[in-house]
Amino acid sequence: MATREKRLAQFDGEGAPPPDLPVQVLCEDQSGTYELPFACRFVDGMWHNHESGGALEANVVAWRLVRRS
Repeated sequence: MATREKRLAQFDGEGAPPPDLPVQVLCEDQSGTYELPFACRFVDGMWHNHESGGALEANVVAWRLVRRS
């Protein structure tokens, strides 16, 4: 299992991303860190699911540009 520091190092976004830019996010809870399986965007100080527009209820700790397959 990857350590928290190793996972954070994989997410290189600094500050807040541009509002309508879809990004991958790393979240954290009492069990550890996890990556959401869908793109998100940061709008008006809140994280949202890029596809549905719904607000996230997760604690986002880092972000990076969406990686293309």
